Amino acid sequence: MRFKRSRRGVEAKIEAVEAAVLAQCAAELLELLGSGEEASGDPLEALVGLPPGDVTAPDDPALARLFPAAYPDDDAAATEFRRYTESDLRAGKRSAAFEAVATLTPLLEAGGKLVLDRDQAEAWLSWLNDIRLVLGTRLDVTEDTDVEDVAPDDPRRDVFEVYGWLGWLQESLLSCLDPRSLT
Repeated sequence: MRFKRSRRGVEAKIEAVEAAVLAQCAAELLELLGSGEEASGDPLEALVGLPPGDVTAPDDPALARLFPAAYPDDDAAATEFRRYTESDLRAGKRSAAFEAVATLTPLLEAGGKLVLDRDQAEAWLSWLNDIRLVLGTRLDVTEDTDVEDVAPDDPRRDVFEVYGWLGWLQESLLSCLDPRSLT
């Protein structure tokens, strides 16, 4: 699978197994992000979309990577910032992952051509980045990690290969987008 520019946006020929792996990644990202259906008892909070109750940094390192503290040296400021931004950020991340699932679903059985318009391509870039951050956190990837050097008998090898493939896919998609149309 490799993305190429087309008149309709970007497209790639995708095998059914590739579609299944990508759909599973998107579904797992959606599960990690949660449903987003927490309701506030405060009508003003509900009206403006603020989360109910106190907002704290996530305990899960992968979620903490997706939603880092805006003010790492000031817990009160970080919490206040999180209160006003995290629900929208989560919604955007969920929306991008849902877009991936929607575009992959018709290709799960037999594969085929995946065609993304500009908005869909941007959603794909977003969710691919998010799932790579999650996998990278789970695998303890650092700047010094070489995915090619993972031992063949390492039980995480398959996940490392998916991580590397997702990065290659993300780069392939990014190279197809015309930077002049980003304005």
